[in-house]
Amino acid sequence: MAILDPIKAQALAVRLISSVDAGLSAQLKLKPEQRSLGLITANIDDALYVSIDEATKKADVEVVYAKSFYAGAAHASGPLSGEIIAMLAGPNPGEVQAGIQASLDHLENEAIWYSANEDNSLAFFPHLISRTGTYLSGVAGIGVGESLAYLIAPPLEATYALDQAMKAADVRMCVYFAPPSETNFSGGLLTGTQAACKAACEAFQDTVLDIARNPIYFMVG
Repeated sequence: MAILDPIKAQALAVRLISSVDAGLSAQLKLKPEQRSLGLITANIDDALYVSIDEATKKADVEVVYAKSFYAGAAHASGPLSGEIIAMLAGPNPGEVQAGIQASLDHLENEAIWYSANEDNSLAFFPHLISRTGTYLSGVAGIGVGESLAYLIAPPLEATYALDQAMKAADVRMCVYFAPPSETNFSGGLLTGTQAACKAACEAFQDTVLDIARNPIYFMVG
């Protein structure tokens, strides 16, 4: 691996329930019209969070459950568990299938992490979302279609780089993922114009790379 080499997430297991049992539907608090359900696990949680948001833009589906697993994919409960399970509900199997496919396509091609060092031991996620779907809009408390900088890194790198990103661009923090998250990372969701969110992503990336190059630095100058 080399610095800024892409790190792509992988879907580990996918299933479609055409007609959800009434008992499970009640537990998931599905709406009466949400009769079908898609299940996805993946090995990188934030990549799938972004990808299921994309599904809400491409199909008549709603994210009804999405949760990271503790300690990350290296300590998963099984080989197909990964870091996260997500559930998409829709009115029929066709819409849910379209939502699943949109998620998988985005996971493979767009929701990319990057290596911050030569041995790939420090990974980060400086991801620009030009237009949010219903899921991340709800998480961030913003309107559907607004822009987000979705910024994730290990705890110190994320904390310092978030500060630098907010100083570099006209953005505001919607959500702070305080360390440690379930997977021992940290980060935040910042909103502003698309240009401002892009600038925040770039500042976040530059800062994480700087820390990776020179970890012990605290001089005021």
